Amino acid sequence: MAFSFRPLAAALALGLPLMAGTAHADDQGGKQAGDVMVRLRGLVVAPEDNSSSISAIGGAVSTSTTAVPELDVSYFVTPNIAFEVIAATTQHRVTAKNTALGDVDVGTVWALPPTVTAQYHPFPNATFSPYVGAGLNYTFFYNAHAPGSPVSSVSYENNPGAALQVGVDYHVTGNWYANFDVKQLFLNTKAKINGGAITAKTALDPLLVGFGVGYKF
Repeated sequence: MAFSFRPLAAALALGLPLMAGTAHADDQGGKQAGDVMVRLRGLVVAPEDNSSSISAIGGAVSTSTTAVPELDVSYFVTPNIAFEVIAATTQHRVTAKNTALGDVDVGTVWALPPTVTAQYHPFPNATFSPYVGAGLNYTFFYNAHAPGSPVSSVSYENNPGAALQVGVDYHVTGNWYANFDVKQLFLNTKAKINGGAITAKTALDPLLVGFGVGYKF
């Protein structure tokens, strides 16, 4: 089942007036130029596999959802503008569904999707401080493991993609924050199976949903 990014963005947008009116209770809250915020999140990565296709045997690509820890760092150029870099790596199981051979296990692969976003924080001094962002991603695929007959080998093409982001920081106390964050990556890849005898294409378009804590330096 595909996830949708729009309802989450709309929900945060509707809540902006309320968030804007909430002030910090102490002088350590708020985001200022030169601040660095480090966040540790639990991250769910849910590929959507839009517009997938498989040559020779037909069918569609299905990539598993997975959960991992994720680290990100944000640097505030101004109280309203920040740049964020995220680092996480995930392992996924890939299946060729409804092919001429039935459902075929294609094995597992690791993905490393470093992503940089530029963020706008409309209310940097609010207790509930929402933000939106957009940026670029480049995903590296590595340690692809084929399960054996009928799939003896598999490799994946690294590719760039766009990223959209929406989230909120909640000031807990001092320099500590709770964080909820959603990113939608737009990413295509091509797999070569059995030395290229079969190829598969998919718009992975993973949805990244994270919740965690942040500390501001």
